[in-house]
Amino acid sequence: RYVGKVLHVKAGHVLSLQYHNKKDETMHVLSGELILRTRPGEGEVLEARAFRAGDSVHIPAGLVHQIEAVVDSDVLEASTPELDDLVRLSDRYGRSS
Repeated sequence: RYVGKVLHVKAGHVLSLQYHNKKDETMHVLSGELILRTRPGEGEVLEARAFRAGDSVHIPAGLVHQIEAVVDSDVLEASTPELDDLVRLSDRYGRSS
């Protein structure tokens, strides 16, 4: 059981700083360039790295993460089917969990 979707992120836009309680996902950059931020443990600072076309990352349940587009980008996300499993820690656009 899995779900796939393509995220279209426009240059300068940032997705929520978030984590999932059960959902396990893998993201693969189809095109563009982003900044991937993760926080490996509670109380630790966010680590940022370039996330470019051809790169993939596994996001296990509980890992705090966020992506920001440097240029218009497309990201393939394959995950387990818990689509409503989202805890937003912060969101530029005022959305809540």
